[in-house]
Parts: sequence; structure tokens; C-alpha cells
Amino acid sequence: MKTAGAMRRVSGVIGGALVLCMLALPLTAVGQAKTDAERFVGDYTLISYVTFPEAGPAVEMSYVGKLSYDSAGNMSGLGMPSDLPEREREADGRLTGGFAYWGKVTVDDEKKIVVHHVEGSPLMPSWVGGDNVRFYEFEDDLLRLSLKNAEGRTTATLTWRRL
Repeated sequence: MKTAGAMRRVSGVIGGALVLCMLALPLTAVGQAKTDAERFVGDYTLISYVTFPEAGPAVEMSYVGKLSYDSAGNMSGLGMPSDLPEREREADGRLTGGFAYWGKVTVDDEKKIVVHHVEGSPLMPSWVGGDNVRFYEFEDDLLRLSLKNAEGRTTATLTWRRL
């Protein structure tokens, strides 16, 4: 009978330890910082698209757009000039403009670079199979994606607000 009592005590200790572990898991998970790849996941709306020409002042492109990243490492981005529908009506014909593409994503936390591996792009077919490299920064509910030329000069910045 000593062995049965001992087994019940061991079983009770193990059961208690499991309960403590299960209670502690949500607390540690909540307190852990997200990786940058995890921070990207979500939907965004474009609030600003600014280009920086080599000569002259910055240019606000007046675009509207949506951007999405999912937890499986995929992205899609859409954007167009906000006045495109009006310009098409005035032109009396079909106009296109902007960007639309999707693909896999790689995030480099150290270099603060996100790479969009373009799998499809109806407006820019030459992008398919290539990589769109963006330098990123998070600030509260904003995500800034910047493009840089070969010399490292920022040529454009798109600012997105998380929905």
C-alpha cells in the first residue's frame, strides 16, 4: 500500500506542476516581444507616398492603396493615383497606373529590410520573378517602406497605417 500512496503523491505533484506550467505559458507569451516578421502581419492603408528626386523638392504622389502581410509569409500590395478614375473619364478611354503585386516575403531584422519576392504583377510584368527590396521602420501604428538607389539614397517612402 505504500507504493499506491507514493504513486498518488507523485501523480499529484506532477499534476500540480502541469497546471502551473499551463498557467505560466500565457503570461510569458504575452510578455515576449514580437519579431519584426510578426509585426508586419496585418492589413494597412496607404497614407503617404513621397518621391525624392535628385534635383528639386520632395513630391507627394497622391496615391491610395492597401497592403497586406499574412502569417504564412505572403504579401500583396495595391496602389494607384487617387485621381486615376477622374483622369480616365476625361481621357475617354482606359487608363492604368499604379502598382499591384504579390509574393513571398523575407524580413531581415538586423538590416531592417523586407524583401517582396514578386510572383505576380499585372501592371508591372517585368517585376515578376524579381525582388522588391524595401527598408522599413515601425512607429506606433505606422509602417514606413523606403526605396533606395544603388548609392543608398532614399528615392521614395510609402507610409502605411495599420487597419
